[in-house]
Amino acid sequence: MATYTITELAREFDITPRAIRFYEDQGLLSPTREGPSGRNRVYTARERTHLKLTLRGKRLGLSLSDIKSLVDMYRSPKDTEAQLHSFLEVLARHRAALEQQREDIEVMLAEISAHEEKSRGLLGLARLQEEAETP
Repeated sequence: MATYTITELAREFDITPRAIRFYEDQGLLSPTREGPSGRNRVYTARERTHLKLTLRGKRLGLSLSDIKSLVDMYRSPKDTEAQLHSFLEVLARHRAALEQQREDIEVMLAEISAHEEKSRGLLGLARLQEEAETP
């Protein structure tokens, strides 16, 4: 079975070893320990997949608790249909949050546009007044 060091995984996924240790602390990864005093972390292909799922969840903007649920589902030999329903629920919640953020951003951008337009108008009036006062 293929194994990986923390350095190999960090290089492969372009992340720091510290990030991998953080995911381990969060319960997302569980490497075995080898060497003197169990100092060296050894990651299996399964742990590599967990890291890949974690990074995919992060790219999607999922919370660590949602990512952990997904990784735990992957670890579990439970009913795949239930796992997929759960995953769809997580994605639906995340989609709703992102759509609300998009709506909020559109409202803010409209407000910014209105303020820009008003400010440009005021600048134009100020220039006209300045020109009228200059002999």
